[in-house]
Amino acid sequence: MSRLAKKPISIPIGTEVCFSEGILTVKGKLGELKKIVSTGVNFDIKEKEVIVTLDSTAPNRALLGTFASHLRNMLLGVNQEFVKKLIVEGVGYKVDVKGNEIVLNVGFSHQVNMEIPVGLKVEVDNKNGIIISGIDKELVGNFTASIRAVKKPEPYKGKGIRYSDEVIKRKQGKKTA
Repeated sequence: MSRLAKKPISIPIGTEVCFSEGILTVKGKLGELKKIVSTGVNFDIKEKEVIVTLDSTAPNRALLGTFASHLRNMLLGVNQEFVKKLIVEGVGYKVDVKGNEIVLNVGFSHQVNMEIPVGLKVEVDNKNGIIISGIDKELVGNFTASIRAVKKPEPYKGKGIRYSDEVIKRKQGKKTA
């Protein structure tokens, strides 16, 4: 059994947790999140805590800790937004938000347009910083990773899109004789 799932998960004040027909629903002050739960995983909801259990007939025991983590992330997200920051570094590189799209100019012969998923807020900071926030941790992380994948930072000059807390190990360039 997972160590994460052994401990009961406390429910913050003002948050509702509901589990019915294989769908886990968490409501809080910032919104509502729903997650489809695989068969065999059960949530025993009490007044101030939730205990994640597994049926004896469940085929995959590894899902227990996974869904305990999903529930923790959902409880945190509906009460406090998740925020990821990206830095765009390079001469002539810039970012703009137009409507529900983010427009990246990162050294290609064309602009890269990416549609912003519903439920996320994207802000541009000083034309070279991107702040992505939302209540769904998985959605925030996936969208941030897809933006970073457009132009990963290179090790010689550090040009590209990187996380704000990411450290790029620089390589030494060619030496002349």
